[in-house]
Amino acid sequence: MNNTSSQYDSAIKLCKDLFLKKMKDYGTAWRNLRPTSLTDQIFIKAQRIKSIEEKGTQKILDDITGEYIGIINYCIISLIQLELKDDTRVELPHEEVEQLYNKYARQTKQLMEDKNHDYGEAWRDMRISSLTDLILMKIFRVKQIEDNKGQTIVSEGVDANYMDMLNYSVFALIKLKG
Repeated sequence: MNNTSSQYDSAIKLCKDLFLKKMKDYGTAWRNLRPTSLTDQIFIKAQRIKSIEEKGTQKILDDITGEYIGIINYCIISLIQLELKDDTRVELPHEEVEQLYNKYARQTKQLMEDKNHDYGEAWRDMRISSLTDLILMKIFRVKQIEDNKGQTIVSEGVDANYMDMLNYSVFALIKLKG
């Protein structure tokens, strides 16, 4: 587990560093995105990964590592947006956003550690393409929950699905790094 923990931290650090650099360039323009738009952004990235996996080629040179990083950062943005749903500010202070990023990265890592305990790190034996498919499945679940105005009968909410997508993406980054 110690190896997974340090690999996880390295992957999140890579994502957070890019997130903070983009925030310096763009501010928090993502605050204008509605939850459904964020879900669609995650979908676009996951669908591109699947397309590249299935075709075995790509025309745009951005590698799939960058797409998984994008999924991770959009999942954290989504979690932040859920928390700040009644907050109308578009621009947020850098320090506040970084604290929120860290909060959700920590919570999601804790979820990963709890699940790894129960599942025995089964993800290590999975194919990266299966992780991509699981992310897409979670996206379609979130879309259904959004279409149902957030109402579920027995299912987890969108926040749990974002955390699962984030964790699957971290696992993919770890596996890609090899």
